[in-house]
Amino acid sequence: MLLPQDSQIEDSVTGRIHKYQFSWFDWFCLWYPPGWLIIFNRHWQHYYDDPDGWKWWEYWLFLIPGGFYLALLMRWVRLGFRSPKSQDRKFDPDYQQAFVNEVIGQIVTSYFQAELESIENLPIDGSLIVAINHAGMCFPWDFLALAYLLNQHQGWQIEPLAHLALFNHPWMLWWFPPDWANVLGAIPANTSSLEVALKNQRIVLYAPEGVRGPGKGWNQRYQLQKFDPSFIRLSQRYQIPILPIICLGSENLHPFAFNMPKVAHKLQLPVFPVSGLMIWFGLFPSMGVWAAKTHLRYYMEPILDFSTKKFPLSTSQAYRQAQKLRSHLQVKIDKIKEEGRGGLGRHGDAENDL
Repeated sequence: MLLPQDSQIEDSVTGRIHKYQFSWFDWFCLWYPPGWLIIFNRHWQHYYDDPDGWKWWEYWLFLIPGGFYLALLMRWVRLGFRSPKSQDRKFDPDYQQAFVNEVIGQIVTSYFQAELESIENLPIDGSLIVAINHAGMCFPWDFLALAYLLNQHQGWQIEPLAHLALFNHPWMLWWFPPDWANVLGAIPANTSSLEVALKNQRIVLYAPEGVRGPGKGWNQRYQLQKFDPSFIRLSQRYQIPILPIICLGSENLHPFAFNMPKVAHKLQLPVFPVSGLMIWFGLFPSMGVWAAKTHLRYYMEPILDFSTKKFPLSTSQAYRQAQKLRSHLQVKIDKIKEEGRGGLGRHGDAENDL
């Protein structure tokens, strides 16, 4: 599905037609890490009624050490000692486009300076599974930056597969508006939801490593973990090609971090990172959507098309194909790390290798 990059938001969808403009306060919040969560919520409140949302005086508390906890208490009391209520909002492609253009674009271009490489491998249109190595043990900026770049370059509307915690974890319900992930087009990370999206011919952003990627820790950075084979079988079943993409720089989004999987499991989180930054996160919980400044670079690999296979792949065959792809991408990552910014797309062809 394609959308014009600069399309205005329909009045029938959001109740407003003028775009969100960064104010001096937003630019300050972009410069000051505890303020990033404020930008996300202010943008939502520009387009949607949010009676249970944060108020301006609570935003100011985000900016001082420990102030977030006082703001959280004030909001809880203000709501009558209950959690924010869902409005049962569904995917809104117009709002997704506004958020990408007006918020993500500012952060990706001015902070991460993300860029695409080997763009000759990008198809013109059509449904896709965009498979990327996912890392960083933080808010998924490697996903968001790629979604922004593909939208700007190709006009694609990307729907990322996201961990269930982003939809229903209590902490997320207080950080963001309750329907935030749904409205932005995130797909719950389970096979049935992915299958529905592919049936509807979407462009899905997918991490074959799952939480193993960001959860592996700093000592295994750029070492790809086992790929889940389900996306290979679904690609063949629904005749949707796979676009493999390598991301470099994502490991530095949260440097020197190590995972505590037992704590993460008890807290129902995908990962629980431990690093020197956790002291600051404790003082400023709104920093949870922030990430360290790094240069994100994305290398497009040639399209993989499993629809030409005569017979459905068995589970073992799909598993072997998934691990072959992992091995192929690992070789490419090692090569580009050795060559610096050398042209990764010139060193072989994923389809031929597989």
